[in-house]
Amino acid sequence: MYVLLLCRKYLTTRYIALASVVSVMLGVATMIVVNGVMRGFSVEMQARIHGVLSDVVFEGQSLEGFMDPAWHMNEIRKAAGEYIEGMTPTVVVPAMLSYKVQRQWVTQPVQLIGIDERTQGQASDFGEFLQHPENRKQVSFQLRDGGYDTQQGKRDELADAGWTHRRDEAERRKWDRDPTDDDPLQLRGPAKSGGAPASAPAATAQPVAPGAPDDIFSQTQRQAAANGQADPFPPQQNMFDPVKQQHTGAVLGIALSSFQDRNGKEKFLCLPGDDIRLTIPTAGVPPRPIDDLFTVVDLYECKMSEYDSQFVFVPIQKLQQLRGMIDPATGNARVTSIQIKLKNEADGEVVRDKLKAVFHPQLYRVSTWRDKQGPLLAAVQMETAILNVLLFLIIAVAGFGILAIFFMIVVEKTKDIGILKSLGASARGVMGIFLGYGLSLGAVGAGGGLALGLLLVRYINEVADFLGWVTGHKVFDPSIYYFYKIPTIVEPLTVAWIVVGALAIAVGASVLPALRAARMHPVEALRYD
Repeated sequence: MYVLLLCRKYLTTRYIALASVVSVMLGVATMIVVNGVMRGFSVEMQARIHGVLSDVVFEGQSLEGFMDPAWHMNEIRKAAGEYIEGMTPTVVVPAMLSYKVQRQWVTQPVQLIGIDERTQGQASDFGEFLQHPENRKQVSFQLRDGGYDTQQGKRDELADAGWTHRRDEAERRKWDRDPTDDDPLQLRGPAKSGGAPASAPAATAQPVAPGAPDDIFSQTQRQAAANGQADPFPPQQNMFDPVKQQHTGAVLGIALSSFQDRNGKEKFLCLPGDDIRLTIPTAGVPPRPIDDLFTVVDLYECKMSEYDSQFVFVPIQKLQQLRGMIDPATGNARVTSIQIKLKNEADGEVVRDKLKAVFHPQLYRVSTWRDKQGPLLAAVQMETAILNVLLFLIIAVAGFGILAIFFMIVVEKTKDIGILKSLGASARGVMGIFLGYGLSLGAVGAGGGLALGLLLVRYINEVADFLGWVTGHKVFDPSIYYFYKIPTIVEPLTVAWIVVGALAIAVGASVLPALRAARMHPVEALRYD
C-alpha cells in the first residue's frame, strides 16, 4: 500500500517530472498523427491508382499498339484463365485539350484514354469516380439531362449541367455571336459523329465552313434555285443542332476544368454539355496531329490530383477511328493495352509471370498495378519507416529525462529511503516505488498523447487550414501531395504498440535509479543525518 501512496504523492507534487510527461505526450501524439496520415496516404493512393489501373496491365511497346485485341485476350485466357475475372481493351495516347472561356482559349496537355463502356466496369473501378449516379451504375457517353452530384452545395454549377446547360449555352451563343470570331467550337456548325438524345434524329455531316452566318446559306440557296441547280446545302433542319444533338461524348478529369474560390466552392470553366477539342497524334510513322470535337458528358474525380488533372476518357472506337488504328480491309482494330482484373488481386505476380512466358518481351510489357507505381509506393513505405524511427527518438529523449530526474530523486530522498528500510521496507518494495513512479509518468504521458493524437487526426484538415490562414501559405498543397484533403486512417494495432512502447521506455528509464535505491543500506543512508 505504501508503494502506491508514495507513487501518487511523487506524481502530484514533483512538478519537475512534468517535463517528462509532456515529452512522452508529444511523442505519442506525433507518432499517432504521422502514422495515421501516412497510412491514409498509402491506402488512398493505392485505391486511386487501382481505380484506374487493373490488377494486371498488358501493353504494347509502341503508341501504334497491337492488332486484334480479341485474339490477344483469347491467348491471355489460355495462359492464365483460371485467375482472370474480366478484361477490357484500351487506347492510351498523349493529347492536347482545348476549350474556350469567354472567347479565350484554354489549352492543356492531357492523357487521352479510349475505353469500351460495355466492358470497362468489368476490369476497373472507373465508374465509381463519375459525377452522375447513372454513370456510376453503367458508364455511358450520352449526355444526361441533369442529376449530377452537387456535393451538398459545394458545386452549385453542376445542378444545371447536362442538356439544360447545353441548351442555355446554345441560346447564349446564338445571341452573343461575334461574326469576326473564327471559333471552331461554335455550337452552330456541321454535324459531327456522336450521340443524340432519344427525341432527336441523328445529324448528317455537311461541308459548312465554321463561323459562316445564316444569310450566306439563304443567299446561296436562292441563287442555286434561280439557276435551276440542286441545292448545294441541305435544309436548315439537317444542320447540326446543339440544342438536340451532341458530339462524341468525353469524360473530363475534374481538375482540368475547375478551380476553388476563396470560400472553398468549386467553380467550373467547362461543364457537362460543353464542347471541347482534342488534338491527338495519328498512328503510323511519322505521326501527324489530328483533331475533333467532343461533348463533355461527365466529370472524373478520383481525388488524386495527378489523375484528375490529366485524364480524359472517350469511346475507344472513336479514338481508333481518328488515329487510323482500324484496318479498312479486315475491320480489325489496334489497341495499346488490355486491362486485366483478377479474381484475387494477390495473384497479380503469378499472372504477370505466366503472361511474360507466353508473349515476347520485345513487343509487349506485362506488369501489375503495383509494378507500374512501385517507386511511389516504396517511397511512401520508406518515409513512414524513417519517420517512425525519428519520432520514436522523441520518446527516447523523454526516457533520458526520466532517468536523470529519478537519479536526482534518489539522491534527494536518501534519508527517506533509509527510514523506510529501517522500518522494514524490503528492497523489492523500494524498487517498486520508483518503477511504479516511472510507470505512472509513462501512463499519464501516453494517455494524454493518445487523446491529443486522436483529436489531431480527427481534425487534421481543419488544423491545416487554420495554419495556412495564420501563415498565409498552404500547409497542404494538393498539386504536390496528390490529394485535395489530408487522408487519415487510424489502425488500433499501430496505436497500441506506440502506447506500449512509450510505457516501456518510461519504465525502462526508471530501472537503474530503482536498483540504486533498492541496494541502499539503511545505516549508510542515515549515517550523516
